[in-house]
Amino acid sequence: MTEAAINDPVEQRVDALLQGAIDPHVHSGPSIAERGIDHLQLAIEASKAGFAAVVTKDHDYSGVMTAALIARHHPELRTKVYSSIVLNNVVGGFNPYAVEHMAAMGGKVVWMPTLAAENHLRWEKTAGWVHPASTQKIRPAAGIPVLDGNKAVRDEVKEVLDIVARNDIALASGHLHISETWLVFEEARRRGVKRLVLTHPEDIVDASMNDVSGIAAMGAFVEHSLCMFLEGSKFKTCEEEDLRKHIDAAGVGQTILCSDLGQTGVFSPIEGFRRGIKLCMKLGYSDEEIRKMVSLNAARALGIEADLPAPSPT
Repeated sequence: MTEAAINDPVEQRVDALLQGAIDPHVHSGPSIAERGIDHLQLAIEASKAGFAAVVTKDHDYSGVMTAALIARHHPELRTKVYSSIVLNNVVGGFNPYAVEHMAAMGGKVVWMPTLAAENHLRWEKTAGWVHPASTQKIRPAAGIPVLDGNKAVRDEVKEVLDIVARNDIALASGHLHISETWLVFEEARRRGVKRLVLTHPEDIVDASMNDVSGIAAMGAFVEHSLCMFLEGSKFKTCEEEDLRKHIDAAGVGQTILCSDLGQTGVFSPIEGFRRGIKLCMKLGYSDEEIRKMVSLNAARALGIEADLPAPSPT
């Protein structure tokens, strides 16, 4: 129990809900962009808070090797560290070898392009934002298409979808436009992918509430970045009530909350989860509903239910 929770029932509830929590989208470092926390620090802090697992995400590399080192040399940590791969330029876009390697090393998520998504590059021009490393350290991102001229999913994308299906790992939509996500997810389902995650529909991807409810109805999980809803976050683009609308559109059972944090100049991923849980309380969600959104649903999406702690005896 944290010191703050000793005499504060709200903090006690938050501490309890963090037991077994999973953050499936964390930007810890090292990274070509500045990060406020590295993978090992994240694992240590998450373990102290009681997290069951975290999934590290870097726009330019898969962190599966680091995750393996942490597991080997820090068996005392209760938080399991998993990683993922984002299909941007640095890994060669839709590179089946890179995806197979990540899966073979225990990676859990394949992300469609983010900084190299054609939709992201269009969005950048209107948002006035560029990834800090893109111009300072490496050449600007080049767009990686997912559809051909006939609006059909490209063959190289299908090959990656087959690898995802074969390894029963999660496919996340990244920064694709929602119209592209629909087509990719439908193709993924046809090819046997069972674990689908829509990435932050609240920003960049241009999703409507109908998209959110429809994607959830097809069995996909809808993942929300808490940093986009929380006061004091430099990434805040939405109001608190917007989170309620999104959750209600997909349903609690298909909603996942992640921090999407780890950058400099903002609170830590663990603090982001604490604030996110408090926001859910403020919005009127029960502890049972919150636990689904911060733990149980992510475990289902990632296939790591066995990593969750045993329920406390009642």
